Amino acid sequence: MAEQGDFSGAAATRAGQDGSPVSGAEANRLPPGGALATMAEQMAAFVVWSTYDELSERARTALKIRVLDSLGCALGALEGELSPLLRAQVTDFDGAPHCGLIGGGRTAPDRAAFYNGALVRYLDFNDGYLAKGETCHPSDNVAPVLAAAEYADADGRDFLTALAVAYQVQCRLSDVAPVRDRGFDHTTQGSFAVAAGVSRALGMDTRRTANAIGICGTAFNALRVTRTGILSNWKGLAYPNTAFSCVHATFLAMRGITGPLEVFEGNKGFMDAIAGPFEIDWSHEDLERVTRTFLKKYNAELHSQSTLEGILELKEEYGLRASDVERVDIEIFDVAFKIIGGGEEGDKTFVQTKEQADHSLQYMVAAALLDGQVMPEQYQPGSILRPEVQKLLRQVTVHPSAELSRRFPSEMPCRLTIHLQDGRVLKKEKTDYEGFYTRPMAWDRVVQKFERLAGRYASPSLLKEIEQAIAGLERLKVSELTNLLSRAGGDGRWAEQKATEG
Repeated sequence: MAEQGDFSGAAATRAGQDGSPVSGAEANRLPPGGALATMAEQMAAFVVWSTYDELSERARTALKIRVLDSLGCALGALEGELSPLLRAQVTDFDGAPHCGLIGGGRTAPDRAAFYNGALVRYLDFNDGYLAKGETCHPSDNVAPVLAAAEYADADGRDFLTALAVAYQVQCRLSDVAPVRDRGFDHTTQGSFAVAAGVSRALGMDTRRTANAIGICGTAFNALRVTRTGILSNWKGLAYPNTAFSCVHATFLAMRGITGPLEVFEGNKGFMDAIAGPFEIDWSHEDLERVTRTFLKKYNAELHSQSTLEGILELKEEYGLRASDVERVDIEIFDVAFKIIGGGEEGDKTFVQTKEQADHSLQYMVAAALLDGQVMPEQYQPGSILRPEVQKLLRQVTVHPSAELSRRFPSEMPCRLTIHLQDGRVLKKEKTDYEGFYTRPMAWDRVVQKFERLAGRYASPSLLKEIEQAIAGLERLKVSELTNLLSRAGGDGRWAEQKATEG
């Protein structure tokens, strides 16, 4: 990373080619009125001064695990319904080939952030973070930070540091400045996270970073209707679009474009117009929030994970068949009820599409009882529209519990009661699941998930190369990882080879 005030390296070279080289002293000069006068400038100082050495070993491992998990999700989505449409968009508009696309090809950083980010997000299987009033997927930042790091010819240490910065910004803003109940989407905080992570990956100075934060935080505020009512494809594309826009805007700031430095506290700024007042002292923040994020064990919405683990445990313990079930009653915390249980964000018994299915607790529980799993296969149109799953999901009722709500987000609690046709009643209570931050998923288990998702699109030897590259990322250039990802394919040829090898 460039030292504070030193706008050097690949990013500076390209800025200089545009005819606007800036000296170190001028680059770091803040506007009149005192150093670090605004919250954006304070955040920028945090971004610029963050170093790899500040990361604990636990945080470094957590970051690598989340990169592996995210890239497994991305590779597993290469033949998803939307992938060819998005690839057509990127190919049609093209762009200078600075950054690799997962599955092959190269394009401009903003387009790589969009396409690769859409792959990470498509399956809805990537990581999550829970705050009392907000939920987000911090690994949505992997693609934009990866693109910026590759553009800057950065090494793995700088990539991991920049990713940790993005995680910290998004998670801490979710803690102190939730926007969901005010009608805005969590991608709103994500705009600040992308600006921060990309700025750090590019080695930008404090002034330019503050301007990137100001531009992105002002320009890209999204509505929560993305995730309410009848869900559309945009549910999975909202953050990739934020990443695309914020990478573009951060590059503008890199070249000298200024933004509203009072984006947080200014008249009609983020606090005034959206979040309400809050405080955060960036001089006391660390890079450890990634260790409070969690991975998904099941291909299902974040808040459903402990419920699904409990349902599948009961199914295995008692040898249940779906036909044995008369009805299922679920008590759960209020946030889960609102988002996936049929609360204020819409009826969850009308399920026709993937986007509706993976945000319906009723559907996911019914699929788990029928199939013994909740994985990408459960979201194929033929699976969703099966008469037996459509019937069973209407036998699932979900109720909010004030007591369970008080235990969230330190726990992911639920109480399950299954009434059987023969009169028996089965019960189970859960506080967490394997993958939650209280019971984290180990590297080997994430490797299993990675290989299950990505195995169709890469040979066994390529999968091992990617796994080893991520495990030793601090010793590599980012381009070495992106080159491996570009060798994966979406035509299924490796599945046949793997079967032959087996």
